[in-house]
Amino acid sequence: MSLEEKIKAAETRVFKAVFPNTTNHYDTLYGGMAMQWMDEIAFITATRLARKPMVTVSSDRIDFRQAIQAGMLVELIGNVVHVGNTSMRVSVEIFVESMYAEGRELAIHGTFTFVAIDADKKPVRILD
Repeated sequence: MSLEEKIKAAETRVFKAVFPNTTNHYDTLYGGMAMQWMDEIAFITATRLARKPMVTVSSDRIDFRQAIQAGMLVELIGNVVHVGNTSMRVSVEIFVESMYAEGRELAIHGTFTFVAIDADKKPVRILD
């Protein structure tokens, strides 16, 4: 399988419902909760490509374009955007949609960098 095919196959999509236990006093999703979800999806995406232990080494700019209200549905989409020797960058988008109406909008976007590691926690090549 080519690298391009592996990257396409690694795309990860997860849906979640925004429940009150994940919201702040404004009834919107905690920013930290959104970032946690994004890091998790990025980790899964990176692992699906490399099939090796992966660790987050950084998160780049995260743009919060709109608040996500309690009771909304969100879709998180992770895509590998760059593969290096031992690291890769994964883009994560969060789309928001109402449970009871058509349409969806991009609410949050960010990029995460991961490194493949061995049993001694030392960087290893992503692709052999």
